[in-house]
Amino acid sequence: MIDELLDGSGTLSAAAEEAVRDAAAAEVVPRWRQLATHEIVEKSGPHDLVTIADRAAEAHLTASLTRLLPGSVVVGEESVHADPAVYEALKGDAPVWIVDPVDGTWHFAHGDPGFCMLVALAVRGEVLASWTYAPARDEMAVAVRGRGARLNGTGIRAGAPTPGAVLDVATSHPDYTTPEQKAALLGLDTEGVRARPCGSAGLEYLAVARGELDAVAFSWEYAWDHAAGLLLVEEAGGAHATLTGAPFRVTGANALPFTAARDRATADRVRGLLAAR
Repeated sequence: MIDELLDGSGTLSAAAEEAVRDAAAAEVVPRWRQLATHEIVEKSGPHDLVTIADRAAEAHLTASLTRLLPGSVVVGEESVHADPAVYEALKGDAPVWIVDPVDGTWHFAHGDPGFCMLVALAVRGEVLASWTYAPARDEMAVAVRGRGARLNGTGIRAGAPTPGAVLDVATSHPDYTTPEQKAALLGLDTEGVRARPCGSAGLEYLAVARGELDAVAFSWEYAWDHAAGLLLVEEAGGAHATLTGAPFRVTGANALPFTAARDRATADRVRGLLAAR
């Protein structure tokens, strides 16, 4: 079925999209703006939340996605939180579904529409396809390696920033970053760049892919936050690079911070500013 995904038949891609939509309809949308206090739990702090929707949606997706592709495994944010060893599957030979059941949980828990669901399919560290679904906005972005990026069925291109214009860049939110990570992003505090804290990482990547945001710069590397969006940006004509200039690897050990941008020139410019720190 992976061969079918890449040769253009679209069977697996369509089935995975349906699985994401089904999980949203069953587990996420009914709980949006309906959460009870006991259904929201802090993990590492007041801004790092998990809800009953996160856990239920990941369980739903784990069952449906592994049925679609026998022998595949799931690396999800909540399963790794429960057992960090699960993350090692990214380095194995089995196909891996990388899942963030609710990206932007803070927004979801506070009734804001700025959240999405992220799924990517990777084999031996290479991301082959991704699905970014914002149910409150009814937006589904799908990317397949070598076959482009689409939003609600229509192709999208990131384009390039207007020459000489100020670059708009979304960066790691200060509530989620260490002092060292904050310092690493200070290279963007310069003339010609307008940096702001990110919201949902998945929606920021979508904004880059559709040409509404020039770049992102992040100081953490959890695969579930980045795998789907990086492929989406790449297939929309954009580029990404770690601090050394190497591409971001979902298997980890990246030189941080890293950037994804509307085009290669912008990625190189942002990376240069980050490296100058």
